[in-house]
Amino acid sequence: MKSVGIVAEYNPFHNGHLYHLSQSKEVSKSEVAIVVMSGNFLQRGEPAIVSKWARTKMALLAGADIVIELPYAFAVQKAETFALGSVYLLDALKCSSICFGSESGSIDPFLHTMELLKEQEDLYNQKIKSYIKEGVSYPKALSLAFSDLEKNKDSVDLSMPNNILGYHYISAADKLNSSMQFFTIKRNTAEHNDQTIHDDRIASATSIRKLIREEGNLNRMRPYVPESTFAEMNVYYNTYGHFHDWEDYWPYLQYRLITMGEEELNQMYDIEEGLPYRLQKAAQTAENFQSFMELIKTKRYTWTRLQRICTHALTNTSKADIKSVGETPGYIRLLGMSANGREYLNKVKKDLSLPLVSTVSSFPQDLLALDRKAALVYSQVLKEPARSRLLSMEYAQPPIMAD
Repeated sequence: MKSVGIVAEYNPFHNGHLYHLSQSKEVSKSEVAIVVMSGNFLQRGEPAIVSKWARTKMALLAGADIVIELPYAFAVQKAETFALGSVYLLDALKCSSICFGSESGSIDPFLHTMELLKEQEDLYNQKIKSYIKEGVSYPKALSLAFSDLEKNKDSVDLSMPNNILGYHYISAADKLNSSMQFFTIKRNTAEHNDQTIHDDRIASATSIRKLIREEGNLNRMRPYVPESTFAEMNVYYNTYGHFHDWEDYWPYLQYRLITMGEEELNQMYDIEEGLPYRLQKAAQTAENFQSFMELIKTKRYTWTRLQRICTHALTNTSKADIKSVGETPGYIRLLGMSANGREYLNKVKKDLSLPLVSTVSSFPQDLLALDRKAALVYSQVLKEPARSRLLSMEYAQPPIMAD
């Protein structure tokens, strides 16, 4: 069975995702769509609006065949690490191809760009270091360094967010010596962080979450999501009484920051020397998470990176914790599958190079420690008995079946 891999967060699943999912199967001529999805905390350092289980169900009801979890150690990370973990898992599941959304819409420019950066690797790295010394953020340094290189018209624009991720997917596959084929679908109207609502039934996940926050109900999002997503969002709210947002976690983060010693905070993953004082000073005066972020934002530290640092502080994830995981994931956590996906897994499972985890109770707990801790923290903003109900799913929930 031919399979196509998709890297996603589905926060929440919307019409643009539906288009990408159907087109991925079509352009790759695949019978099976395998989604590797971030868990309860996301690449931009945010809590997902609903749990990974709810988002898994949304994906399956919309046509995904297998959903696996990208472990916390790779999900809440910069683009290179996020991409490497995702591609590694899809390759381990014997995916024939990967299809991603991009501003480019053509795969050849990505391949030309990868060859260009290989040819000028030393110069590229020197320019990156030079820009970082000037105090700019790492992503900005990458973009500026790339713009300084001698390029041709066949190169991809690496200032665009989805092009950047797509490039890292292809680069990761090259690093892993993977034989997977790559396809890309041009993004339709709404950009990744676009907060504008368009009139063509396509809106970004960012704008949909903004609608929910500002209007306090789900009806305005209905035109921009499949009916299955709309129904699942209602089920989640009726079950747990809550959608997750950084502001909910602010009291927990604030407590962590003002009670940790400077040395302990320095041990948190992705923290650099000098930043702990800034974080602790802001935590003592900020009224909410938004004002806290505005106080700590600098030219050098992007909003996204600071959110990731805050997530690691919130979950007490240290540099040593991430180092202990290694460079690539050590397991495949199965969140859900369709009948078609089950058939595919039955065909490939004996050839898998990684253990396939369907329930965590049967798997060594130390390997899942970061994911379990993330699930525990994620559930804390819910009231009982909803909190215990969601947390119990981390230990007892078998893969969701959608036939």
